[in-house]
Amino acid sequence: MSRILRLPEVKLRTGLSRSTIYLKVSQNLFPKPMSIGERSVGWLESEIDSWINERAENRNKRV
Repeated sequence: MSRILRLPEVKLRTGLSRSTIYLKVSQNLFPKPMSIGERSVGWLESEIDSWINERAENRNKRV
């Protein structure tokens, strides 16, 4: 079962800033957040992990 990560944890895991995360979301280049309350969102841990793993795989293919 996947946990829901809030923005500070997503920033730590990816190394991206808040503005870059939301820019990539708008460009469909990053997982979309889900509503977890009236005024809060979060990301599924499994989707963030997959996004990170895809970056690593692509890096390894270029070398």
